[in-house]
Amino acid sequence: MIFYGMLGINEIIIILIFLVIFTVLPIIALIDILKNDFEGNNKLIWILLLIFLGVIGAALYYTIGRKQRIQKDINKNL
Repeated sequence: MIFYGMLGINEIIIILIFLVIFTVLPIIALIDILKNDFEGNNKLIWILLLIFLGVIGAALYYTIGRKQRIQKDINKNL
């Protein structure tokens, strides 16, 4: 029986999963945006979307934004 104000192990696990989804995914997306180059103001736009939309902005970045990155020439250093 669950009393009001007390959390069981199942509730704590669910809270931790949501906490990871809502904090870690946007942070990883932000690091990826900052490490890569984009054309024009796309980097600023993705950062603003990520700040204001959170998880939705991260999902949009992973589906759309990663294709907009400028590819670095690997053979340039060889």
